[in-house]
Amino acid sequence: MQLSKLMGVHGTDRVSDPSCPGASIDSGPGWTMAQQAQRADREGAFGPNTKLVTLQFGMNDKWGKSDQTLWNSLRPCVFNLALGCDPEAVDEGRIPDFNGVSGALMAKRMSNAVTYIKYYAPNARIVFVGYPELFTPGSSTVCLSVLGVAPFINPRGRAVVEYLDRIDVAQREAAQLLGIDFLDARALTAGHGLCSSQPWLNGIADPRADLDGLPFHPASQGDAVVANAIYDRYGH
Repeated sequence: MQLSKLMGVHGTDRVSDPSCPGASIDSGPGWTMAQQAQRADREGAFGPNTKLVTLQFGMNDKWGKSDQTLWNSLRPCVFNLALGCDPEAVDEGRIPDFNGVSGALMAKRMSNAVTYIKYYAPNARIVFVGYPELFTPGSSTVCLSVLGVAPFINPRGRAVVEYLDRIDVAQREAAQLLGIDFLDARALTAGHGLCSSQPWLNGIADPRADLDGLPFHPASQGDAVVANAIYDRYGH
């Protein structure tokens, strides 16, 4: 929404936003990348006059030998203080298999949808938007603020951080392999993850972010920074 407002197309038929929470490249059960592309096409979003298509995928998918998704791993792994969420959680089936994440595989899984977009929107800039910083890269601590005063802290969260770090690398590599642009949202939001004093992601009713925002999702502050970066690069 913030990007469409910056570009002066919000509320018009010149913008289409088929994105939704839980969307994946191809894992389901929510909307897949192909389904979202087809919906945008049905809404008339693709054509020779299409200027910009932004994508953000990878985190909600299943990878490697695990049938787990990150969202479904929150309770058995991320919030599990008894067992923690360290690398052994992969073999225990409590978190996606970060060992199976690669740029080559991500590009392969995205290829059909990207080809579809390139064909029906031949003049558009396609931008793969990375995820914002959730936790400090390379760390072992994961956090979630409750009401802005009672943070949940799991000091044994190495597997979560490693998964996010590998998704970030894979996104960069996939963008290059697919011949599309990459926007480094992680760099833009560095220092404002869920463990910081000024988070740009939502906790649970955290007044420092969006009180009614979906936990682990970008708050309006973080969205604004990324939207402005996209606009500065592609919106003129």
